[in-house]
Amino acid sequence: MSAIVVDPGSLTVVLPPEQALDRASMHLANALLGNPESAPGLEVLLGGLRLRFVSGSAVAVTGAEGMVKLNGSELPLNKAVRVAPGAVLECGPALFGIRYYVAVQGGLEVQAEPLRAGRPLAFGRPGGNGFPAVNKPPRRALDPDRPVVARVSPGPDAQNYDAGTWLRLTKEPWTLSPDSDRVGARLLGRPLETRGAREPATAAAPRTQPLISGSVLLPSSGLPIVALAGHPATSESPVIAVVREEDLDSLGQARPGQMVHLLG
Repeated sequence: MSAIVVDPGSLTVVLPPEQALDRASMHLANALLGNPESAPGLEVLLGGLRLRFVSGSAVAVTGAEGMVKLNGSELPLNKAVRVAPGAVLECGPALFGIRYYVAVQGGLEVQAEPLRAGRPLAFGRPGGNGFPAVNKPPRRALDPDRPVVARVSPGPDAQNYDAGTWLRLTKEPWTLSPDSDRVGARLLGRPLETRGAREPATAAAPRTQPLISGSVLLPSSGLPIVALAGHPATSESPVIAVVREEDLDSLGQARPGQMVHLLG
C-alpha cells in the first residue's frame, strides 16, 4: 500500500520518533492510530505538504497548529481520522509552533533520499475499525509571542566556568537564531566568556567529547548552541549545561527570533 506525495512543501522528511525534534508530538500521533512507538512518520517544517492517498488508511496530525485540510475540509488536529482512497491531505502554514507531525496507520517506511513531488510513500496495513483510547492530553503548540522555557542542569564542563558565566547563561534572555536547524538551536544574545575561569591561560588543545541531545555547547563565539536530534556524535566545544529531556520538544517547535530562557 502507498501514499503519493504531491508536494512535500519546504522541508518534509520521514523520521523514526527518536530523530524527531518534537518527539512527544510524534509519539502522540502514533498512539492515536495504535501504531508502535517506533513507527516512522512525517516531520513537516512550516507546512506546504500535500499528500494523496492511493488506498484507504487513517491519519493523525499533531505538533504545530494551522489549517490542515482533508479534501478541502478542516481536519481536526490531535485526532485519528479515517482516510478514503483518493483523499488529499494538505498542511497549511503553521501559525503556532513550526513542525507538524503526520502519522499514517501502520507507519511509514523511512527513505534515504529527500521526498520529491510525486514520489510514492509506502505505509503499513490499516488496523481494525476502531482506534485505541489514548490517555495523553492534547498538546498545544507554542505561541510564537511567548518565550520558550528550557530547564538546564550543569554540564560536564560547567565546573570550568565561574558563577557569573552560569548566572548569565541562565538569567539573561536569548533568542533563537535563523541559522538554527535540526543539528542545533543556535542562540543569539550577549556572548559569554569562552575561556573557563578555572582553566590555565595557556589552554590545552580542545578535547573531543561525546554529545547527547540537549547538550548546551559554548563555542568560541560565546553564543550557546543546544544540540538537537541531528547533532554529530562528538564535539570539541565545551558542554556547559544540559537541557532537561522533557523540555527539548519545546525547542524543536521554536521559531527563529523567538525568545528562549534557559533556567538553571
